[in-house]
Amino acid sequence: QVQLVESGGGLVQAGASLRLSCAASGRTFSSYAMGWFRQAPGKEREFVAVISGSGSTTSYADSVKGRFTISRDNAKNTLYLQMNSLKPDDTAVYYCAADKIFIRLRVGAKVDYWGQGTQVTVSS
Repeated sequence: QVQLVESGGGLVQAGASLRLSCAASGRTFSSYAMGWFRQAPGKEREFVAVISGSGSTTSYADSVKGRFTISRDNAKNTLYLQMNSLKPDDTAVYYCAADKIFIRLRVGAKVDYWGQGTQVTVSS
């Protein structure tokens, strides 16, 4: 069982930066690929970024590529999402997720564990 708790969301102006964190429980954090998803009001949840258990492989949605960076610290059981050059379109609830199978996070299907989400609001 893995429990995920996100933090770091908030209200910022366009162009600003935020770093989200996701603290994971359990002793097998490095065996899980980890991902970030987001859901804007009235829209379906969408994939943002994924990172492999070792941190050696990452993948991003085209909409955030070059602006967002996913990383992890396996010693601290923590996942991060550094978000730069934020836009109003980035406004959403951001969720972290965990699964032992990388591709499940990449396609957002049958993911094992989800956090409760943290709100990010970007004003214009």
